[in-house]
Amino acid sequence: MNLTPEHSGVQRGPRVRMRRIMLDAAMRLMQDGLVPSISDVAEAAQVSRATAYRYFPTQSALIQAAVDEALGPILKWSSASPDAEQRVSELIRASYPRMNEYEAPLRAALRLALDQWARLHAGKMRGEEPMVRGHRIPLLTSAIQPLQSKLGKARAQRLTQALSLVFGTEAFVVLKDIWGLERGEVEEVALWTCHALIRSALEDAAAPGRRRRVSMLPRNGRRRAAEGRRKAPG
Repeated sequence: MNLTPEHSGVQRGPRVRMRRIMLDAAMRLMQDGLVPSISDVAEAAQVSRATAYRYFPTQSALIQAAVDEALGPILKWSSASPDAEQRVSELIRASYPRMNEYEAPLRAALRLALDQWARLHAGKMRGEEPMVRGHRIPLLTSAIQPLQSKLGKARAQRLTQALSLVFGTEAFVVLKDIWGLERGEVEEVALWTCHALIRSALEDAAAPGRRRRVSMLPRNGRRRAAEGRRKAPG
C-alpha cells in the first residue's frame, strides 16, 4: 500500500504562499462551522476581495481546493496487493483517520453541495459552476480492480456503487450523528460493510442458479453520472 506524503514536491513562490494563506484561512473558518464565501476568506486572510477572487473565482473553486487539501495523500493512494478485500481494507484504514482529522471541511463541502442542489432545482443557480465531487469513484474502482475479471463490468460497477455508500463524508454523518459512534467504531463498521459487499458480489457472480441480471447504468444514467463528477452532486 502506498499513501504518498502530502508535502512531496511542494511548490514555492509568492503565488503559492498567498494561496496557502487563503486556504489556511478557509480551513479555520470551516473548523468554526462556516461554509465560507470568497469575501469571508478575504477578510480572514487580510487580503482584498479582488486578490481572493484571482485565486478562487467562485465559492465552489474555494471549497473544492479545501477538499483536495483535506484529502491530500488519499487521492494518491495505491496498492500492490492482488486481493481486493485487502486493498479495500488498506484504503479504508489509510483514509478514515485523515477524513476524521479534516472532517469540518469535508462536511462544509457536503453542505455546499446540498445547498447547490436545492438552488439548482429551484432554478436559482444563476450560472454558478457547481462544485465537483466524486473522488471516491476512481479510488474504489482501483481498490476492487483484482475482481474485474471475475465480476464482469456490470457487477464490478454495481459493487463500486455499493462501496461508495460507506466511503465518504455521508458515512460519517450517518454513523457519527445518528448512531453516535466514535471514529474507530465508524472505521470498523465501514470495513465490515465493505467485506460483506465484496463477498456478496462474489457469491452472486459464482452461483448460476441465483444469478440476477445486473445491467450497467442506462445511457442517460451514465451521462448524468459523468456530469455529476464534473459538476457536482460523496
